[in-house]
Amino acid sequence: MNVVSRPTRRATRLDQPYERSRSVRDSYDPERFGRISEKVARYIGSWAFIAWMTAAIATWVLINTVGPTAWRIDVFPFIFLTLMLSLQASYAAPLILLAQNRQSDRDRVQYQEDRLRTERLLADSDYLARELAALRLALGEIATRDYIRGELRDVVADLCEQIEALKAASEPADRDHTTEH
Repeated sequence: MNVVSRPTRRATRLDQPYERSRSVRDSYDPERFGRISEKVARYIGSWAFIAWMTAAIATWVLINTVGPTAWRIDVFPFIFLTLMLSLQASYAAPLILLAQNRQSDRDRVQYQEDRLRTERLLADSDYLARELAALRLALGEIATRDYIRGELRDVVADLCEQIEALKAASEPADRDHTTEH
């Protein structure tokens, strides 16, 4: 007999916090909202937005001043246009500030990473400077090729002088020895 297991509901345990399956509020993702606010702030700060906003305001003013009377919904003081621009500014300012805060957070993280990288580079360069100094001291105690060549030249020169002196000393003895025979 095949028994199909049904997904069982997890039993509530006293040693674990109670999981709420439903909430009155929806979950809020600050990263998603931040990305959206950055996109909006980037668009609001573009020339395209300025051009569209200028065209919309110019159209609004033209329709409400020289357009047909039936189309005029906001006459000269343009109260409704002022209200709409105020609403747009009241939403744009916090979005721009949020985007600036996120950028400053990214800049702060980048600054910390740069500072750590610089500290590592300084530590590495200090280590290399100490190693170079140690090598220079060690090389000062080691005979270099030029030093050995110079010493060998001096020894060869001394040997040549001694050989010449021995030859010079042995020639009169050879002459005396040959004259005796």
